[in-house]
Amino acid sequence: MDIQFQILDNESISSIIPLIQEFTNNKFSDEVLHSRFQAMFTQNYECLGVLSGEKLIGVCGLWFQTRHYAGMSCEPDHVFIQPQYQGQGLGDKMFEYIASYCKAKGCESLELNTYVQNTASHKFYYNQGFEILGYHFFKDL
Repeated sequence: MDIQFQILDNESISSIIPLIQEFTNNKFSDEVLHSRFQAMFTQNYECLGVLSGEKLIGVCGLWFQTRHYAGMSCEPDHVFIQPQYQGQGLGDKMFEYIASYCKAKGCESLELNTYVQNTASHKFYYNQGFEILGYHFFKDL
């Protein structure tokens, strides 16, 4: 399988949305996602695409920021590979690419959030060298 990793630009939003719809179980309309992604691309956000040939089969958002406790860091977000491509080591390769890409951009650390009930992701992130340091709290306004 010919897999490539590529940073996508805001012209790729229409190809990103179907994967995010699958990731969120169609929680948001295409219009809402399109609007949000347009804004995200102006806010220290990049989107990594996972391509099999010309087909986009995975995405991962990358949020860049500098934090007092972590220095320049990147937060991988909405990490998703289509189910039929999972279990083939693509997640490992994706995070190898992310670490190398972020280090080249001057990042000192990676940090991320994952849902409490997503225990499969916990094991994956432990295997990637992440450790749990706290809780993520959320409040709708």
